[in-house]
Amino acid sequence: MDTKNHCLKIQTGEAPKFYDVTNEIESIIDKTNFISGVVVVFSKHTTAGIIIQENEPLLLDDFSTLLGSVAPIDKEYNHNNFEIRTVHMHEDECPNGHSHCQHILIGTSETIPVIDNCLALGQWQRIFLVELDADFNDEREIIVQLIGN
Repeated sequence: MDTKNHCLKIQTGEAPKFYDVTNEIESIIDKTNFISGVVVVFSKHTTAGIIIQENEPLLLDDFSTLLGSVAPIDKEYNHNNFEIRTVHMHEDECPNGHSHCQHILIGTSETIPVIDNCLALGQWQRIFLVELDADFNDEREIIVQLIGN
């Protein structure tokens, strides 16, 4: 058994927004000639997650509406109160408590079987990076780990 690690960088900008990264993951699998095992797709962020879902625009709009109703941006969050918050602060801190709360629903990673050099996804399944923080102004990093041979 072998393990191969790759870092995929995705430039985001809007939130909530679903970035389909399936083709990039397939390209990594193809380039490494990975035949059989699993691929773990992991977001290194707490305000951007990874999900498997259908890439249907109206459905993605429904998900955005759901996320906004569960953790609306205009609600008060203790995380956003910079007068009382004392940890994990930096100069350009932004009020993103809603993004962290939405992330709990989405999660950080997905594990997908690879069979004969192909992702074993269902007919409509796609892998998404879900951006939840519109104020994040850098590339998102996704770790793609191939475990198998």
